[in-house]
Amino acid sequence: MSADVRLQPVAPAFKDHFSGVAADYRTFRPTYPAALFGFLAERAPDRALAWDCATGNGQVARGLAPWFDVVVATDASAAQVAGALAHPRIAYRVAPAERSPLSDRSVRLVAVAQALHWFDRPAFFAEVRRVLVPGGLLAIWNYGVIRMDGPMDALIDHLYGEVLGPHWPPERRLVESGLADLVLPFTDVPAPAFEMSARWSRKALLGYLGTWSAVTRYRSSTGGDPLAPFARAVSEIWPDAEERRAVTWPLQLRLATTP
Repeated sequence: MSADVRLQPVAPAFKDHFSGVAADYRTFRPTYPAALFGFLAERAPDRALAWDCATGNGQVARGLAPWFDVVVATDASAAQVAGALAHPRIAYRVAPAERSPLSDRSVRLVAVAQALHWFDRPAFFAEVRRVLVPGGLLAIWNYGVIRMDGPMDALIDHLYGEVLGPHWPPERRLVESGLADLVLPFTDVPAPAFEMSARWSRKALLGYLGTWSAVTRYRSSTGGDPLAPFARAVSEIWPDAEERRAVTWPLQLRLATTP
């Protein structure tokens, strides 16, 4: 590899909400807009090395790979990394966000998608400060609750708040705030607005909802399936299982740079 990357393994210790649904996570999680990756590449000081932290199934790493010489993609879940798609410019590693296998001042862009709320943030920010080059870019983004049409939104909101409400981990509050309450110990950079969109079948919607951490916790704690009554209600207003409908997610992006 052309970038300076230390390859020794790092033993992870983390709250694991997704290893058990790693295959579904790869299949059903939505994709980010290509314009986002192009924007981040243009804003980075150069394109030698990007770090996709908490890569999951490697979705962000694959989006960054056409733009950067090397993308190091780390995740604390060995199951997620094992299921990620290979790419010649991506080096996957099992490592926690707070202790990466990267060298000091080697990274031009640190990307964190839908994951910062699981981190020990002070420790992670210290790691970002260690690995970023001067003027390097930190990009953090989350997406909110999936949106469709009126009747579907009402069912989704009921599932999210009323059914699954007690089962959401407390870390989820950062996502619900749209990152507005996040204080970054770096220099903030204005960020443009992006939106995620897709056209999904009923099966794809249910598959995606099955990757929610609260659904996993609900099943584990109650032995029941919160998606069964939801699926029945959805079938009444979406009778054609093959019909594809528009779905969107608001995407909240925060950018910062090191001095």
